[in-house]
Amino acid sequence: MTQPDVVLDSPERTVGTAGDYLELMKPRIIMLVVFTFIAGLVAAQSVTGLVINPVLAIVATIAVSLGSGAAGAINMWFDADIDARMARTATRPIPSGAVPREEALSLGIIISAMSVLLMWMASNVLAAVILAISIVYYGVFYTMLLKRRTPQNIVIGGLAGAMPPLLGWSAVTGTIEADAVVLVLIIFAWTPPHFWALAIHRKEEYAKSGVPMLPVTHGERVTKIHITVYTAILVVISVIPYFSGMSSLLYLTAALALGAGFMFWSLKLMRSPVPSTAMDTFKYSIVYLALLFVALVVDHYLF
Repeated sequence: MTQPDVVLDSPERTVGTAGDYLELMKPRIIMLVVFTFIAGLVAAQSVTGLVINPVLAIVATIAVSLGSGAAGAINMWFDADIDARMARTATRPIPSGAVPREEALSLGIIISAMSVLLMWMASNVLAAVILAISIVYYGVFYTMLLKRRTPQNIVIGGLAGAMPPLLGWSAVTGTIEADAVVLVLIIFAWTPPHFWALAIHRKEEYAKSGVPMLPVTHGERVTKIHITVYTAILVVISVIPYFSGMSSLLYLTAALALGAGFMFWSLKLMRSPVPSTAMDTFKYSIVYLALLFVALVVDHYLF
C-alpha cells in the first residue's frame, strides 16, 4: 500500500506532552465509543438476563477505549498530509510536530494488539474478533482505501463506528443477536447526516485537502437531500427497539422527540439555511445520539 506524500511544511519538532499523545487517540471519539459500548452491554444484560462480572466489564470497557484510540492514532498517522492542509486539524500532534509520524503508527499497532488481547481476556473470543475487525476496518479499510477514493466514504466507513453496541452485547452474551444489530444500524444511519453536516460547513477545507466528501463532489443541495433521507431512515430505525420489545414507552418517547428535532434541523438545512445551520445540525446530531442512548440505558434500569 502506497503511503501518501506528506505536506507538513517542515514543522519545528517540539517535545510531545501526555496531552499530545492523548489527542493522537481522538479522546472525544473514545468517549462516544465507550458510551455506546456500555449501552450495548446494559441492553444485553437487560434483554437476556445474563450478567457480566463488574470488574470484567470495566476491563472490557478499557479494551474498547484502547482499541478506539489505537484506530485513531493509525488514522492520524496516515492522514497527516490532509490534516496539515486543513485549519481544523493543522494543530493536531503530527502536523504540529509534537509527535513523530512513525511513533503514531507504532503506538497505534501496539495498542491495537493490547486492546484485542485485553478484550479476549475480559470477555470472549467473539468480542475480541469484532474489536479487531473494527480497528482494521477503520484504520485500514476506511482510512487508507475509502476516504480518499469515494464520496460514499462516510457511509461505508461508518460501519466501524457503529460497532460498539455490538461489542458490548457480545462481551456479555458471546453471540450476535438481532437486537444488537438494531443498535448498530442506529449509529450506522446516524453517521452520514452527522458528518455530511460538518462537511458542508468545512466544504472549502475538504476541497483544498483533496478529500472527496459529498458536498465537494456533488454539491450542497445533493448533500442536503441525502442528509434528510438518512435522517428519516434513522428515525424509523430508532423506534425498532420499542417494537421489538427491547425497550419501553420511555425510550420510544425519547426516540420520537429527538428524531423530530433531527428532522427539523435537516429540513431547515435544506430549505432555509443560514451560515450557521450546517454546524448547528452537526452539533444537534451529537446531542441526539448521546440522549438517545441515555434514554436506552435509563429505560433498562427503570422498566
